Amino acid sequence: MTSQTVLRIDDLRVRFAGRDDFAVRGVNLDVSKGEVVALVGESGSGKSVTSFAAMGLLPRTATATGSIRVGGEHEVIGQPDAALDGLRGRVVSMIFQEPMTALNPTMTLGGQIAEAVRNHTDSSKHVALERAVELMTLVGIPDPEKRAGQFPHELSGGQRQRIVIAIALACEPDVIIADEPTTALDVTVQAEILDLLRRLVRERGTGLMIITHNMGVVSDLADRVFVMRHGQVVESGPAEHVLTDPSHEYTRTLLAAIPTLPPAAFGGAEASSAPHEFDAPEDPVILLRGVNAGYRVNGRHVPAVHDIDLAIGAGEFVGLVGESGSGKSTVSRLALGLLPASSGELTLLGQPLNELKGRRARRLLREVGVVFQDPGGSLDPRKTAGESIAEPLAIHARGMSRAAKRARVAELLDAVRLPRDTASRYPHEFSGGQRQRIGLARALALTPRLLVADEPTSALDVSVQAEVLDVLRSLHAELGFGCLFVSHDLGVVNELTERVVVMRRGAIVEQGRTSDVLRAPRELYTQELLASVPSPDPIAQRERRAARAGLLEK
Repeated sequence: MTSQTVLRIDDLRVRFAGRDDFAVRGVNLDVSKGEVVALVGESGSGKSVTSFAAMGLLPRTATATGSIRVGGEHEVIGQPDAALDGLRGRVVSMIFQEPMTALNPTMTLGGQIAEAVRNHTDSSKHVALERAVELMTLVGIPDPEKRAGQFPHELSGGQRQRIVIAIALACEPDVIIADEPTTALDVTVQAEILDLLRRLVRERGTGLMIITHNMGVVSDLADRVFVMRHGQVVESGPAEHVLTDPSHEYTRTLLAAIPTLPPAAFGGAEASSAPHEFDAPEDPVILLRGVNAGYRVNGRHVPAVHDIDLAIGAGEFVGLVGESGSGKSTVSRLALGLLPASSGELTLLGQPLNELKGRRARRLLREVGVVFQDPGGSLDPRKTAGESIAEPLAIHARGMSRAAKRARVAELLDAVRLPRDTASRYPHEFSGGQRQRIGLARALALTPRLLVADEPTSALDVSVQAEVLDVLRSLHAELGFGCLFVSHDLGVVNELTERVVVMRRGAIVEQGRTSDVLRAPRELYTQELLASVPSPDPIAQRERRAARAGLLEK
């Protein structure tokens, strides 16, 4: 281990109690000072187990052998908790995937960063808080003196992730491990976080190991990449070489599963051509014309969306994209009848949704199905998969016999390509992709004419995502429902939808045929969204990064 090597893993093997097989088998990996190494693979490949082993955070049910050395000299495996506490934060730090669960909701942001400082230094509380403000400035938090006194819920997801990065940097560790640090973020916020990590590595010489399933992130950030499958490293090498000329079939499969974007014109003559205008189809399944809506906050009305013109025809797939806070979820709630329009025209199957109440509204809304973002959180853990799928039938088809309901559940499981014995099992027994298929089966139980899919694949690995999208695509072709597909993944939107609607700050800024909007975006905001999507092609990624830098200067 050279003086420049800040993390070295030799023949790491991890086994959990009650299991005969190894979760990690013979992993060898190293990270040098100022280097970014990516660890990629599907869920269950051993990425997170490897990262937690490097932090000494494996549960007591795990047994690890081999060697993990951090900071050039400190062994992790076999060390007591007291010794590991002295390393974590000072020598090796971690950026967790979900900042809201990584941060203490009862402590101020400045207090949490200062706590990390005081854990490893003899700094006074005042000096530690000054250091916290300094770190908040470093990671790009606006008005850091004010934000230091705020709490996690008062910040956006991207800002919370910056706070987690500040905590990881508090004691200037030799190596930082980032576990899926951008998975839940919109593409523009993701691009900002990646820019920040790249700058910190370059300027401070910190080693960075990033765990991700996003090959675009690897292309954008990593110097080297290690591909894991079934607990083993199956391929490694310079990121550009692995991404452009992979030697292992598994790596090729991962790359082939990535949704792609067409080459877009960023600000050129083509991009400034005729605008993509709203054009309502005949007999739309749902129509919003001039719709305004908002929420009651502390007794007053707070606008959320304004002048929304959107329609979905029978059998039409429409994508809805934009950053967090753009109004996508509000439009979804309007379509689901969960939020009334304060003004404008809102019709579902030709019926004025705002004017219907009670039984008439329920009868109409049974024509709408919904697939949620988090397949685990949307299923009742106390109910079997079959009971969850049959729930809409129990509510809206009360005259249906038990045998008929069981037969319908079996049909739906066949439709989403799950074995029929799935019906007797519980949500915790399934993978994320399987749970999402169960959610899709439930959404289609009543054969709706409109399906609202709210970020249904954002939490899934690329190969699992591809399977779920293939199921959704085939069901759409078979059943012919209209679909409002809400997503921040423009590659998925490109592959799946016919039209796309772009939202920003509660308004629609651009809409039209997906191929037109994504190839020749008229609005600067749409161009920035497209330029922020990381590409697994290193050459294309360099072009997008340059395009984004140019757009941000405008």
